[in-house]
Amino acid sequence: MNSGAAGPDPRRWWALGALVASMLTLGFDTTILNVALPTMAERLGADTGQQQWMADAYVVVFAALMLPAGLLGDRFGRRRMLIAGLGVFFAGSLLGTLAQDVGAVIAARTVMGVGAALVTPLALSVLPSLFTPGERTKAVGIVSAGSTLGLPLGPIIGGWLLDHFWWGSVFLINLPMAAIGIAACVFLLPETRDPASPAVDTVSTALTAGGLGALIYAIIEAPTRGWGDPLVLVTGAAAVVLITALVLRERRAARPMLDMSLLAQRGFLFNTLAATLLMFVLSGLLFVLPQYLQAVLGHDALGTGVRLLPMMGGLIIAARAAQPVVARFGARAVVSAGLVVLAFAALLGSRTTTGSGYGFTALWLSIVGFGFGFSIVPAMSGALGALPADRAGSGSGLLMTLRQVGGAIGIALLGSLLASAFRDRLDVTGLPAPAARTAGESVVAAQVIAGKAHLGDLAASADAAYVHGMDLVLLVCGIAALVSALLAAAFLPTAPDPGEPGATQTGAGPDATGAAGPGSPGLVTPGTDARQ
Repeated sequence: MNSGAAGPDPRRWWALGALVASMLTLGFDTTILNVALPTMAERLGADTGQQQWMADAYVVVFAALMLPAGLLGDRFGRRRMLIAGLGVFFAGSLLGTLAQDVGAVIAARTVMGVGAALVTPLALSVLPSLFTPGERTKAVGIVSAGSTLGLPLGPIIGGWLLDHFWWGSVFLINLPMAAIGIAACVFLLPETRDPASPAVDTVSTALTAGGLGALIYAIIEAPTRGWGDPLVLVTGAAAVVLITALVLRERRAARPMLDMSLLAQRGFLFNTLAATLLMFVLSGLLFVLPQYLQAVLGHDALGTGVRLLPMMGGLIIAARAAQPVVARFGARAVVSAGLVVLAFAALLGSRTTTGSGYGFTALWLSIVGFGFGFSIVPAMSGALGALPADRAGSGSGLLMTLRQVGGAIGIALLGSLLASAFRDRLDVTGLPAPAARTAGESVVAAQVIAGKAHLGDLAASADAAYVHGMDLVLLVCGIAALVSALLAAAFLPTAPDPGEPGATQTGAGPDATGAAGPGSPGLVTPGTDARQ
């Protein structure tokens, strides 16, 4: 690998700016879509299942392709593949800007997921060749902050765009950001590679994408078709077969992309489980909340983005403050306590009624952010610190992949629970059958019909049905967080000493994991230091 043995590259801090631009591009997109979904559902006539696919198409492809993307960068040049990833993300964003129907939006999100999968692992994997060990923690923290900055800004910028322009403008913001990232990489970032890295396993990649896609499809379609529907059963069975085949193949491989044997290590297993369940909860919350704020409370897109800031603020503050608390009380105590706080917040939120108002929502949202921030940092650091030095790359890749899977399943499962509860509780008495079916697709559709037909009772029923479904989602989130807290308290080992090889080789100190959000690239360092 071109590691700059003659001395640190004098352009390294400028090169870091190129990586920050790349991460900021993805950070914007992470939360902009959540705010845009209700507006897009109204303009495109998308039901809840289609909204789930708009979100999950990106996440499934992201999770399936991240590991092979990192290997491609190792073998053919990280700068080259990083530029290619930003180019693909640019193309997907352009397609989304021009999309006229739901299918085109889902296709655009799929393409964007491919680009994000190329950018995420490679942006951090170039750092060891640019910075000395003493500078690396600071560099990783800066790159992480780049992705994190987009999390609170995304809802505000996206809301402003939706209030002033057409819905496709939420993708338009990605174009100049991706172009700046490409230019910065071309002119500032040196090329690095590791020809000794394992080859990309196309069969494992296909099994991952096929298995995750089939699983998500079955979960999303089940509320509409029924869990006993032949198509749902077939796709569910296909998912089990494909994922089982993936696990068996990876266990036999000499140099696997997904090193499943790492799950036999208690520290890695239970920290990874905690991080995955955290993403399950947070992704589900970010899917259901914007529709509540817009369709039920009546805020516009910009107002919705601003009203998500208490959660983002709590998350970022807690993530930054977590490390000193861990140093005083230990990782196991902090992860467990953070999960208990998250469970309390979700259970408190499950008491929401149509008359609760935003003040109550802001309260439990802030607590959600604190609970997530205090638990994700030590969980991620503990998982990476438990890895042997010679398996840090494969282990961090497995951790990030499982986190993304948790996020995708969170959107699919909790979104499906919401859709089913809403449809069952909505009162469509007196509506013609076609209008009743349309109203049952989503709260946005029901509100549109109620507005056009001046049906106040339907609007009130839609609000009540949606809040009921959201409360069920929050109840499930609270129970999941509480179970995770009990598992963490019972089985998590004490955190490894920072001087142990596993902890230092991953380069995933507090700055590497702090200030992270849903799907945030700042939470992963796949392969960053494993091959130094």
